[in-house]
Amino acid sequence: MIKRYRYGQPISTDTIVKSIPICDENIAFFQLENKEKMTFTYTMDDNDIIYGLGENMRGINKRGFTYISRCMDGAKHTEDRNSLYAAHNFFIIDGKKQLGVFFDAAGIVSYDIGETEIDQLIITCDDNDFDIYLIEGDNLKDIAKQFRQLIGQSYIPPKWALGYHQSRWMYKTEDDFRNIVKQYQENQIPLDAIYLDIDYMEDYESFTINRENLPHFEELVQEFKEQGVHMVPIIDAGIKVKEGYHVYDEGVKQNRFCKDKDGKNFKCGVWPGYCHFVDVLNEDNRHWFGDQYQFLLDKGIDGIWNDMNEPSIFYTDERLNEAYSLVDELRDSELNLFTYFKMRGQFSKLSSNPKDYQLFYHDINGQKVRHDKVHNLYGYNLTRAAGEAFERFSPEKRILLFSRGSMIGMHRYSGIWTGDNLAWWSHLKLCIQQMPNINLCGFLYSGGDLGGFGSDTNEELLMRWVQFGIFTPLMRNHSQSQRAQELYAFKHTEIFKNMIEIRYAFIPYLYSELVKAALSDESYFRPLAFDYEDDKQARLIEDQLMVGEAIMIAPIYEQNGRGRFVYLPENMKLIRMRSLSDYDEIELEKGNHYIHVGFNEMIFFIKPNHIVPFAKPALTTRDMNFDELYVLGYVQDEIEYTLYDDDGYTRDINQPEHFHKIYASKEYCDCKTKKVQYR
Repeated sequence: MIKRYRYGQPISTDTIVKSIPICDENIAFFQLENKEKMTFTYTMDDNDIIYGLGENMRGINKRGFTYISRCMDGAKHTEDRNSLYAAHNFFIIDGKKQLGVFFDAAGIVSYDIGETEIDQLIITCDDNDFDIYLIEGDNLKDIAKQFRQLIGQSYIPPKWALGYHQSRWMYKTEDDFRNIVKQYQENQIPLDAIYLDIDYMEDYESFTINRENLPHFEELVQEFKEQGVHMVPIIDAGIKVKEGYHVYDEGVKQNRFCKDKDGKNFKCGVWPGYCHFVDVLNEDNRHWFGDQYQFLLDKGIDGIWNDMNEPSIFYTDERLNEAYSLVDELRDSELNLFTYFKMRGQFSKLSSNPKDYQLFYHDINGQKVRHDKVHNLYGYNLTRAAGEAFERFSPEKRILLFSRGSMIGMHRYSGIWTGDNLAWWSHLKLCIQQMPNINLCGFLYSGGDLGGFGSDTNEELLMRWVQFGIFTPLMRNHSQSQRAQELYAFKHTEIFKNMIEIRYAFIPYLYSELVKAALSDESYFRPLAFDYEDDKQARLIEDQLMVGEAIMIAPIYEQNGRGRFVYLPENMKLIRMRSLSDYDEIELEKGNHYIHVGFNEMIFFIKPNHIVPFAKPALTTRDMNFDELYVLGYVQDEIEYTLYDDDGYTRDINQPEHFHKIYASKEYCDCKTKKVQYR
């Protein structure tokens, strides 16, 4: 059951796709306090768990901290960060009550979940215009499903998007890209995509090509595509202020950019220097910006990642002038404890300064709206512009699209990655714990940068991240580190090869479970409590996840870890894999176990009466045979598994011929593997 409560006059976020009438009565469960900012409070029991809020810091259970839904650029994801790149305003209370809560708000919302007062959930809205949806259901899965039906079907990528992807903020020339692909091929490590960061552009201008470094760009795209490798370029939100740059010239001429208080095009600094932002909250401008992607599609591109679309601001003249004035004031003086930190703080506050988001405006249906009132809608609508354009330009074929800035609603158009993480063990753990809450908010195609984007990784950290990444739909190694992070750059290249081959072998299962979750409005990653709701110990587990219907994972995420404790909520089969031809199957009883996991091993668990279909890997998904499958299973009698499979590209997804039945018996799964033809 869903109830909707309205406060003020909300600006439509286009997040909800299902019509729910507005309740006349006072809001249930929450205490409303009419302070300067509207505040809602809820008293939590000791055993209440709070799931959700999507991409955020800390654990699966969000108790004990304050989270602010404010899309924000910031590379160092330390524990004191209240905001990351996303605004995911859905959570579930699980305890004395089971209740889903969604704040449909264009502005900024904060969630103090027991930080100020240990038993108080305090929600504060910066603006008094929003809708609240309260969802009651039979269980956690039911509440989550009702919410997902409320917001619409999740984005489904092409099948090749589940292959292994290599990216680095250093690839510039055609020889750079050829060398990377060549070395993956020579080391027989599967690869489906290679990424172009901002250096592929001319002067960091979106929708341009640096012809000095990439003189034969179109030919290079085609060359790789013939090898089954896709090139995936980045697009940034800031449009460089530069006469002669076609996007800028047309944007000025057609009045496409956000305005300052005086009606002039708002100007701020990002990668190219001074930039304007396209007013993508205006439907016509959104359509125009989406049209720009045709430039890349015409060159054979079929995958895009959108970045800097929170939107990120490095500086404005207003903030620079404040900093310069302080420098002039302190110039020629002796800096003491206070003046030194004052000056340093002034410059550290240049980037993503909240004051700068009050300097520009949007035209929403003829209404002038200050940006900070609708801040979280920006990245969503910029990526929506691309998604809608791809539907126009490519009506038959899915295109890979994922974004950094996001808000619920954008999940219908793209996936996300978790932004500029670091090569820290804590960030591997964070990535594990982010996945189920991100899924809960509708984003199924997701993942973190393997090994960490910033700082220098090491072989053990990258290996453990890859072993977890086998199960994340987006499996991308992306970095800006000094140390090379390509898999062949490390001593144990053969082990990395084995792990990536395992990933490719499991694509039939991973793709099937991803698509089925999207079509049925369910989650691909889940906390254990969603499957074992009456198990008190399962409710407390923060580092084991359910993946699809058959698998439970328990990743290694600690330095020098050669094993870990695992809780099994029921009897399960442990699969310990060193390669596709070298693995163990061990039946384990319900309860606590210490599992040894060597550096060269990945583990997972299969639930009773479930199977995991897999295929022979190849160097690309294009070259795999998905018609002949093998199975791993833990079958105690006879079962059937519904496998989803299609051509990997079609937009016409939910067709009867895409669903196939695989039957298995105990005898069938007693073999190491058994081939099955399902078509």
